[in-house]
Amino acid sequence: MAEKIRQIIKDRRGVSFPLVIGVTLALVVILCGISEFFRLHIIATGVKEAVEDAIISTVNDNYAGVYHGAREGYSGGYMPEGDEGWEKAVNESDIYTYLDSAIGTELRGGRHVKYASDSSMEMEFAVDSLSVTIRNAPLAPSDPRNAQRFQADAVIRLEVPVRFGGRLLPSMHITLKVQAGYIEVF
Repeated sequence: MAEKIRQIIKDRRGVSFPLVIGVTLALVVILCGISEFFRLHIIATGVKEAVEDAIISTVNDNYAGVYHGAREGYSGGYMPEGDEGWEKAVNESDIYTYLDSAIGTELRGGRHVKYASDSSMEMEFAVDSLSVTIRNAPLAPSDPRNAQRFQADAVIRLEVPVRFGGRLLPSMHITLKVQAGYIEVF
């Protein structure tokens, strides 16, 4: 009987079968991790591009005010305020409305949320804490080449739930920063 057990232990047939299963499972786990990384990257890139479009739209909405009748001076968006001087005239637009139509989000609980499908309430991502800063170009700058240009900066927070192996992990929270402005050509 002891001889038969020794023969079974020394027999090498089928010894690599568990190794093949282990390597296959490891590759599946790695590929799932890589696909989740790419899902998060695609969502973040799409939201950032939508915010860029919204900011560019805001800057374009102010084009007429920025360069009205003062082409040589490249003055900022100002309107005469009686005899007292000039008042800034800048339209900040409604960036959330633009984002809602561009990326399909809807207002829920103070955040703009996109769901995975119309019938499910599974969140795909959410954006909130939008902060827009518009820097107006100076009125009649002494050195137009080095003067502050009309520029809009936006900062928004993105939350994307992370899923792996059928489980919901802690969400990815990132802050996206976007900038748009005019560059004088002539």
